[in-house]
Amino acid sequence: MNSQIIVVDDDPIILKKAWSTLSEAGFNVIVLKSGDALLEYTTEHNAPDLILMDINMPSMTGFDVVSELKKGKVAWRDTPVIFLTANEDEDAETRGLSLGAMDFIRKPFVPSVLVLRVKHAVELIGLQRNLEAMVYEKTKENESLFVHVVESLAYAIDAKDNYTNGHSERVAQYSREIAKRYGYDEKHQEKIFMMGLLHDVGKIGVPDWVINKPGRLTDEEFGMIKKHPSIGDKILSNIKEMPELAFGAKCHHERFDGRGYPEGLAGDDIPEEARIIAVADAYDAMTSKRSYRDVLSQEIVRGEIEKGKGSQFDPKFADIMLGMIDEDKEYKMRDTAIGKGDTV
Repeated sequence: MNSQIIVVDDDPIILKKAWSTLSEAGFNVIVLKSGDALLEYTTEHNAPDLILMDINMPSMTGFDVVSELKKGKVAWRDTPVIFLTANEDEDAETRGLSLGAMDFIRKPFVPSVLVLRVKHAVELIGLQRNLEAMVYEKTKENESLFVHVVESLAYAIDAKDNYTNGHSERVAQYSREIAKRYGYDEKHQEKIFMMGLLHDVGKIGVPDWVINKPGRLTDEEFGMIKKHPSIGDKILSNIKEMPELAFGAKCHHERFDGRGYPEGLAGDDIPEEARIIAVADAYDAMTSKRSYRDVLSQEIVRGEIEKGKGSQFDPKFADIMLGMIDEDKEYKMRDTAIGKGDTV
């Protein structure tokens, strides 16, 4: 049995008895004389499988030690604790359990009972960890499947437009990069990437001949195009696990000054992710070839983003995009989509 147990108690007799009892049972046992010693031990050692800790110790109580552990390294924060106590105090048990203790063992303990309680605790911990690993694995499998479905749907959307193949992928990449620079964590970056992939999903409900019409659209045709955010919202609002997807589809054509569509939202009333996607979408629209014009020059694109600060775009996200443009000395970002290799 390779499980490591740390016993913390200020009574040397208890420490010796616990060490010999658990070592004979096959556990790897570390004994420490105080809470301070345990906290010092955590700075240079890996967390054990289980901690047995006396409640009443000088300098720091067992409760104090657990509270400090909760502020430290993740592995130590999650280490199961069984409290050792000579008192039958219901308030103490309540406090210990509220701190996350697994159990209490009375002192002086019976060696055979101590071994059985520790064995059962270690087995339970092992089962929990195995279950967590299985759940994590299945979750990752489901997330991977979900991403593939989203990507396939994005490709189907882009296939409707003869001129902007890869648009959704590029908008997703630009959006993730803006989010990263703004300070979103990795999980949030991946969410906005998927929101970007599906921001135009509502175009499924717009006739192909309107999307691919050479030249400018009539007011009636533009009215059809303007329906795609609401259509996208209806499609994606059924995905309850990620409501943000619907926000991105519905609100990416809202303007910071309130003159956008479909609802005329303004400023912070527009979901933050949609404000990011709006800048990314505009950049890709200007740097992609259209039926009625060629790719715009980087100077013009930069000027339009600058001009749209505070009116079309949230200024802070426009500034991040301007920084990305300024770093793109050779005007290659539009071709590489932040390193993905999709050509316009």
